[in-house]
Amino acid sequence: MNIITNKKTILIAPLNWGLGHAARCIPIINALLEQQYKPILATDGAALALLKKEFPTLEILELPSYKIEYSKKGENLKWQLLKNSLKTVKAIQQEKKIIKNWIEKYNINGIISDNRLGAFSNKVTSVYITHQLNVLSGNTAWLTSKIHQNIIKKYTECWIPDMEGTPNLTGELGHLEKTNLNLKYIGPLSRLQKKEIDKKYDLMVLLSGPEPQRGILEEKLKIEILNFSGQTIFIKGVVEKNQIKEQVDNVTYYNFMSSIELEQAFNESEMVLCRSGYTTVMDLVKLRKKAFFIPTPGQYEQEYLAEKYKAEGLAPYAIQDDFTMENIKEIDNYRGLPQIDSEINWKCLFQVFETE
Repeated sequence: MNIITNKKTILIAPLNWGLGHAARCIPIINALLEQQYKPILATDGAALALLKKEFPTLEILELPSYKIEYSKKGENLKWQLLKNSLKTVKAIQQEKKIIKNWIEKYNINGIISDNRLGAFSNKVTSVYITHQLNVLSGNTAWLTSKIHQNIIKKYTECWIPDMEGTPNLTGELGHLEKTNLNLKYIGPLSRLQKKEIDKKYDLMVLLSGPEPQRGILEEKLKIEILNFSGQTIFIKGVVEKNQIKEQVDNVTYYNFMSSIELEQAFNESEMVLCRSGYTTVMDLVKLRKKAFFIPTPGQYEQEYLAEKYKAEGLAPYAIQDDFTMENIKEIDNYRGLPQIDSEINWKCLFQVFETE
């Protein structure tokens, strides 16, 4: 049996694409602290702001932005990402150089990258987290999937936050028929816990994801929510210096919430209206909440998940432009996401950093 005698330093680097990647790293960071590791956190933008609020006493470093920009029209997303690809590649190259320097400067013993392609080193154990072994991108999915799998191949291990068998949450996104990749299915990740408490809200509206689509949906739902008579908590998903709370009739608005506050709000809510982002899906599974999904326009992954859950009779969804508050009643006709009770053996999982 290996005994950890010294605190090993682990760099955790989530992608700044909305808040999902950073949010699902929170339980990993807490587990590292519990197992006597020393986490150093590194990202940029809104993800950086979130982690600073969650872990004010930890070392938090800034990495170059990948310059990921959304288009106002979902069908243009792929071309918008392609247009910015040179900026993204440049940022990844900068990231590699920075991390090479950090390994020496901060005596880093291991890296956990959540979809940050430059967060890797041949000198230390490097783990990659993703739920997208297949990267859906329309008629170029075969190419984007192959490129992503070749990136994964260089890492010591790839952790997939899902179940290997059935039931599972990711379907073809997170499962390959044949592979020589070093994959480890660790089960769903969530920073939240289910609590049996009295319900306070009939509906939780939870927004997330990059601009401008997050803001476009916020403006639409602010109008639609006028047609809902139940008590509503509306979390905009905008991390700012100070939390802002506003009461408008039966709707309580927040710009953002900490993990503890979000956990309370989730447990106090009867149903949830949200994006079909995978981190949100894992939270819903953990908290056993029924949901209505509005996938981000043009984001193939979210569209695939929303279609999958609807086809399986688990949750309804609507295209953003077509959604009306009347649609929320469809939730009653669906079973809800599967109940997956899985406990992560963190000590066993982190043994990858103990192998010399």
